[in-house]
Amino acid sequence: MLDIFQYDFMRRAFLAAAMIAVIAPCIGVPVVLKRLSSIGDATSHSALAGVAAGLVIGVNPILGALLFSVFAVMGIEGLRKAFGKYSEIAAVVVMSAGIALTAVLTRFIKDGSSNLSSFLFGSILGISDFEMCLTIGLGIVVIAVAIFLYKEMFFVAFDEEAAKIAGVSVKKINFALMLLTAITVSVASRIVGALMISSLLVIPVATAIMVAKSYKQTVWLSVAFAEISAMAGLYISYYFSLPSGGTIVLIGVCMLIIIMAATAKRRR
Repeated sequence: MLDIFQYDFMRRAFLAAAMIAVIAPCIGVPVVLKRLSSIGDATSHSALAGVAAGLVIGVNPILGALLFSVFAVMGIEGLRKAFGKYSEIAAVVVMSAGIALTAVLTRFIKDGSSNLSSFLFGSILGISDFEMCLTIGLGIVVIAVAIFLYKEMFFVAFDEEAAKIAGVSVKKINFALMLLTAITVSVASRIVGALMISSLLVIPVATAIMVAKSYKQTVWLSVAFAEISAMAGLYISYYFSLPSGGTIVLIGVCMLIIIMAATAKRRR
């Protein structure tokens, strides 16, 4: 079983996947608790447009995904303020724009359809040294900020009004959360795939919620479930020649179903 680690590309893939499996749940927990799961979808589709733009102009697609993801969350934040009580429209508008822009940009990609496909569903074969270093570096930034703002995110996730009374700058924390979501989506697009990363933000968290008894426990269990999904998914995708992103997500879904079945009596 350990012969998989004799290849450089697999060592890079496992290292990058291990980092993504930490940062995705850390950001996913407050996102899910704030009922903002749709933001992950909107950002991931915008990241895909950034990948396409990177392939068109000849820059690293992950950098394109990062830039477009940041623009996406800034757009969502602006539209949420504009729509007021209909703020959920913002994510749909940005997601639609991301899908449409991707469709247009693919027309200008020369001999790059396979590269775009690897970002759609994830690819363990395509991770370069630069992309691995970028993933690790940005992952460390996400973890550091998440730890630094842990108490503020906890307050805002459960009760924004109480957080305001306690002196928390809710607007800044919400923007920081969306910015961290953008970074997470962009760096995960190669391993998990732009169409799959929103699932990694949500499914491990949903699984943890079934058994966790506190916010902190939810975070730790989410990371544990995500790591199991990522590691097992990479093993299976390698030995059975399957897309890594889809395999990782399917394992996460299976774990969610198992946990739901195991805790069904307790929830009644």
